[in-house]
Amino acid sequence: MTMDERDLDEFTPDTASPASAKAPAGLSRREMVGLLAALPLTGALEFTPPTLERALRAANESRAAADAGGAAAPLFFTAHEWRTVRMLVDYIIPRDDRSGSATEARVPEFMDFIMRDKPDMQIWMRGGLAWLDLGCERRFGATFVAATLPQRSEMLDAIAYPAKAASAMRPGVAFFNRFRDLTASGFYTTRMGIDDVQYMGNRMRTGWDGCPDAALRKLGVSYKDVYGS
Repeated sequence: MTMDERDLDEFTPDTASPASAKAPAGLSRREMVGLLAALPLTGALEFTPPTLERALRAANESRAAADAGGAAAPLFFTAHEWRTVRMLVDYIIPRDDRSGSATEARVPEFMDFIMRDKPDMQIWMRGGLAWLDLGCERRFGATFVAATLPQRSEMLDAIAYPAKAASAMRPGVAFFNRFRDLTASGFYTTRMGIDDVQYMGNRMRTGWDGCPDAALRKLGVSYKDVYGS
């Protein structure tokens, strides 16, 4: 392990002080849906429905202010952190042919509210963003937002997959996985995210024709396997 790797290994987001955390300054959406299907959002991040409701209201108010030409400056994040957060969430959930990106769904605004509503998460967030910048500076001589696209991709590849990550990257892995969950919470509780997973809700149906053939083929099962001929 190099000296730089030891520095990264010792700089853990959860133990960084607020002062040091302010220093210098993926998965696909389909994979994210699979993750969320197995792990309830509110339970995974200890958010109660009222907390999510307040956060979404704050994000919507920010959207309304932006649409009206007003400023939507963050109340928790610094200007540099804000640029990093906005870039990072769009790496996790980018725009595709099905829906918009995390920033278009106002996920950064959601996070800004959560950080103020959940003070115990602030050191983790600030420390993690600082760790990400430190890692990029060690590797590339630039912060995350100032790095090139290939360099940012290389850094994220090093922390996005826990099973493949080097031991020196453990703090970054812990930060990124929690940040990814927070991004998913913000996105998939908005109308854009709900539409993305094609959630129908409790709607009356006049009949049931069974699971679509395309879905059965994808799962590799058939009604014959279950019920016989």
